Amino acid sequence: MKVLITGGAGYLGSTLAGHLLQRGMTVTILDNLIYKQLSLLHLSIFPNFNFIKGDVRDRPLLLELLANHDCIIPLAAIVGMPACLENKQAAKEINYEQIKFIVENLSLDQILIIPNTNSQYGSSDSIITEQSPFNPLSLYAETKCMAEAVVLEKSNGIVLRLATVFGPSPRMRQDLLVNDFVYKALVDQYLVLFESHFKRNYIHIQDIARTFEFMIDNVTACKGQVFNVGLSNANLSKLELALKIKEFLPNLVIEQNNFKEDFDKRNYIVSNAKLEKQGWCPIYTLDQGIKQLIQIYPLVISHNNRNFTNL
Repeated sequence: MKVLITGGAGYLGSTLAGHLLQRGMTVTILDNLIYKQLSLLHLSIFPNFNFIKGDVRDRPLLLELLANHDCIIPLAAIVGMPACLENKQAAKEINYEQIKFIVENLSLDQILIIPNTNSQYGSSDSIITEQSPFNPLSLYAETKCMAEAVVLEKSNGIVLRLATVFGPSPRMRQDLLVNDFVYKALVDQYLVLFESHFKRNYIHIQDIARTFEFMIDNVTACKGQVFNVGLSNANLSKLELALKIKEFLPNLVIEQNNFKEDFDKRNYIVSNAKLEKQGWCPIYTLDQGIKQLIQIYPLVISHNNRNFTNL
């Protein structure tokens, strides 16, 4: 199996690539290293690892790479509401037009697995399933919805709607909610929560990588479908998440502030039953992820945090 990962030097790609290489797959990563990350150095021990510095908007380069791979995993993206608002044109070109170009140039015997985001669900009082309507509350979510629609036009595409990811990675992201709360609990020892009742679903970065592996192994049963990917026992409000972290860092002070609004209005409970019925299950808990973050954050703090955020 030859796998192409665009944006593979990022938070997810630098973790996922190791999983696939250990399985004996050939992995090519295309990344422009916009954050000057060194997250792929550990993969040099694998003779079946290839790195190409380049941009997914370089159509001739991308077309050449597509022709030589069995499975395409496009992770390159402008991620999150603030980053997309800062560069709207790049968000559209990378988050949507990259995917559209890949779909238009793949044969039906190739596999396409794309990550989407639970943020497209916006806010809902009902339990979210894969059939729930979209309610994108940001440009980021809008571009991901558009990309998903294009992928599902072909029968060989698989879409993974990811919960909020947490946990250590070679290309660390401190600006994700669990990672951010743990960081602030360690450094500041207090959290100020706006709209603390808002709920989200969560999932460990290692389990996300395992889900991509699972899709490759079960492509016949899963192609043409969409799956929510998260911890079914981790639909937690921001206050519940903060209290969970306080179990490990008891000096943490939690303040609820009702005089400001959170710019991120996501609020939902997500069902992951469809994926679980396929035989997939997570192996990492939220507790384990918090312990791991507490262990590795002294390394992040020593870098003053600037290498570990997309904001």
